[in-house]
Amino acid sequence: MLMKSFYWNLLLLVFMMGVGGCKANIGEDTFQKEEEVVEETMNSSVKVDPSIDLSSEKTVSIIIEFKTKPAKIAILEAEAQGLKISLDAAKEHVEKSHQAFQKELHAFLDGKQVEYSIKHRYKTAFNGVSMELPANEIKRLMGSSVISKIYPNEEIQLNPPIQPLDQM
Repeated sequence: MLMKSFYWNLLLLVFMMGVGGCKANIGEDTFQKEEEVVEETMNSSVKVDPSIDLSSEKTVSIIIEFKTKPAKIAILEAEAQGLKISLDAAKEHVEKSHQAFQKELHAFLDGKQVEYSIKHRYKTAFNGVSMELPANEIKRLMGSSVISKIYPNEEIQLNPPIQPLDQM
């Protein structure tokens, strides 16, 4: 009887060690993957909103901001630095940033058969694009020379301030 109890306890101990070991390995793998994502984003000049889950395979809608400023903003910034730039030259820089982005998309995504769609191109008040692609493919865009920031494309609702009753 004592020997039977010993074997059951030994079997239970081996089982618990096996289960505990598996969970520890899963945690280490997850931590290692998260660490790789953090390292990739830290080494990239592209800033990605941390609310985007870069490990997800779900298609997400994002807004990409380019480094090149919209034409009128570029003119204002140049004037503030005492420089002159024409509107046509500033617009040409914006067009070139969109052309460069298109070439980079071809290199980063088309060659890997990643499905994506560009929903809108912004050139006036904002220079960039909105697009949809799998979240885990955003990492491929981090080598871009054109992209400055990547945001989730979300609708934001502002609530009007509450008016005191005596001001109505």
